[in-house]
Amino acid sequence: MTTDQKLKLTFGIISILLLVTLLFKLIEVPGGMILSGLFLGGILIVGILLGSLVLSLLLQIVFKKNSFFTIYAIVISLAFITFHYYIYSPTLKIVVPNGYHGEVKLIYSKEKGDVLTIDSNGIGYLGNWTFYHSYTRPIVKQANGKDLDRNLKGYNRSSFWSVSTFHSSDRTIIESKGFKIIPDSLIGLDD
Repeated sequence: MTTDQKLKLTFGIISILLLVTLLFKLIEVPGGMILSGLFLGGILIVGILLGSLVLSLLLQIVFKKNSFFTIYAIVISLAFITFHYYIYSPTLKIVVPNGYHGEVKLIYSKEKGDVLTIDSNGIGYLGNWTFYHSYTRPIVKQANGKDLDRNLKGYNRSSFWSVSTFHSSDRTIIESKGFKIIPDSLIGLDD
């Protein structure tokens, strides 16, 4: 087996595994308006495949001793790794006071970073990277360890987090992400 064949096989397998894991990840990605995250991500994957095709044709001119499919598999693997990074979302672990129910707001903060222990007013803080890359449902527990997953109420079916922006009179902009914690007595009731 030649080096070119080994590269083609190795990166072909890697690119297929990355594609499969991307498809599973895209199920969790929030969509836009009426389209699901899987559909929108599928469109991006088609774009990646076509863009990689063009880039591979150009790289074929430089790397003449490697076959087109070897170069294509390498380029697709790199593109899929980049896309994996782009859609990565950390799962936040949030702690609220015992017995707390109501709105939880995580405010964007350049100074404080991630403060995921919520105060009695329902306020916590997120740093720059976490604020702009969080879209998955968080793990929320009370200070005593009780799991509140059943009590969480997201923004809507396609996006868990609500996002709000407040403009103050002194031109300060406050951005936040939020969700609700409902009491046990309201679980299962629709608003």
